Amino acid sequence: MASKKRDFEKYFVGKNENKVEAINKEKTARKKNAESKSDKSKAYAGKPDKSKAYAGKSDKVKAYADKQSEEKNRNNKAKSGKKVPYEYIKDSEKKFDKRDNKSIFNNDDRDFKKGKEFSSKPRRNSDNAETEEITQKEKSRCPVSRKCGACQMIDVEYNKQLKIKHDRVQELLKDYCTVESFIGMEEPENYRCKVHAVFTHDKKGNPVSGIYKEGTHDVVPVKECLLENKKADAIIATIRGMLKSFKIKTFDEDNGFGLLRHVLIRVGHNSGEIMVVLVLTSPILPSKNNFVKALRDKHPEITTIVVNVNDKQTSMILGDKEKAIYGPGYITDTMCGMKFKISPKSFYQVNPVQTEILYSKAIELAGLSGKEKVLDCYCGVGTIGIIASPFAGEVIGVELNQDAVKDAIINARMNEAKNITFYQNDASKFMLQMADAGEKVDVVFMDPPRSGSTPVFFQAMFRLSPRRVVYISCSPDSLANDLKLITTHGYKVDRAIPVDMFPFTRSVETIVSLSKC
Repeated sequence: MASKKRDFEKYFVGKNENKVEAINKEKTARKKNAESKSDKSKAYAGKPDKSKAYAGKSDKVKAYADKQSEEKNRNNKAKSGKKVPYEYIKDSEKKFDKRDNKSIFNNDDRDFKKGKEFSSKPRRNSDNAETEEITQKEKSRCPVSRKCGACQMIDVEYNKQLKIKHDRVQELLKDYCTVESFIGMEEPENYRCKVHAVFTHDKKGNPVSGIYKEGTHDVVPVKECLLENKKADAIIATIRGMLKSFKIKTFDEDNGFGLLRHVLIRVGHNSGEIMVVLVLTSPILPSKNNFVKALRDKHPEITTIVVNVNDKQTSMILGDKEKAIYGPGYITDTMCGMKFKISPKSFYQVNPVQTEILYSKAIELAGLSGKEKVLDCYCGVGTIGIIASPFAGEVIGVELNQDAVKDAIINARMNEAKNITFYQNDASKFMLQMADAGEKVDVVFMDPPRSGSTPVFFQAMFRLSPRRVVYISCSPDSLANDLKLITTHGYKVDRAIPVDMFPFTRSVETIVSLSKC
């Protein structure tokens, strides 16, 4: 036993000695590690000061640092609600109107000057930069204005908007004439009688409707819009609420599944007729009759419902095929005393109140006496030509779109306009054919797209040599460029009248009359 005890004690002491030795080794290692770190810090301390090294860098780098510091100060001021510089770069030429093919965004608009209480964040696009000063407002009149981007002047007082727009048009046309007073609206809200909503769903599968975020296909949910017809917004909200009970899935752009893509509402301002267009990926609407009944129970003012089929991967809203599932498939409305048929694809101005003023002023500027031969280029469904027909001897309408020409002929018959003829043709080619045949016209109405007209069109017009030209423009910049060409070919500008067709946006519609020198 004594022998075993001695062996145990020897073993225990040996174990402790080993343990102590291990602890000492660990302390030595820690000490070396600390000395190493100390050496490193000394070495670092011996390195050159970055701030001193920076002081020797180029002026360009200094300028960049100053700019960064200024940006930081500006952002701090913005948070406090003080005035801040606002850098805006012109919209890209490929910018498009998310709601309509005409006129919320100007391709080459310059930003307005010092918009009071305009709420937005700096947006950077492409071309020349202009530094402007705005007052940022914590809460906009529109809860989605920053996401949507459609109403650039939603928080600018209306009379201020008109002055900003007028000054801009005057600046562009100052070499040609003095621009007359801007014709604004008495009630500038809820003026859009054509309302489009894109349908999708949230992460939980709940239906969502709204518009595309500026420059994207991300949907911004919109329940009400200050620019849109109130009845149209109410109908869209009702449809959104009916989808789950009818088990109608909204379209998913990512995977291509779903039925309902868009809803388009067109309202006759004077007639009160309402058309609902359901844009589907299939011609089959589940429980069609029950759906129509349920919708009309809540909105008996609806006069027709159309199913339009768009099953393609495209950014276009409407497809080629359509069928009326209730009513005649179109509505009618009156303008300047004339009646017009409006189908889902018809081009018809979205602000009927101001359109009456626009067309009345255009006919006034034409100086018609009842004997003139009038050519309506880009005539669409014939609105300007038909309205002008009682004041002219003969009217000719030219339009390239076949469907529009068909509607124009129907519209002429409805109004018993017997002195007007429509042709499906390119306006430039048609004028050259008239000139080659030795024919003449007294007045040319032209309402070109936003990009303006083409040199080919103007060369054809100069050959036809009308006595007077009435140019209806939806882009002041394009208008100024075109006037530069027209006024070097024997024409002078007599009058220019701007009309506010799209309040709370930068867009401007201008009528210009020109006569031969």
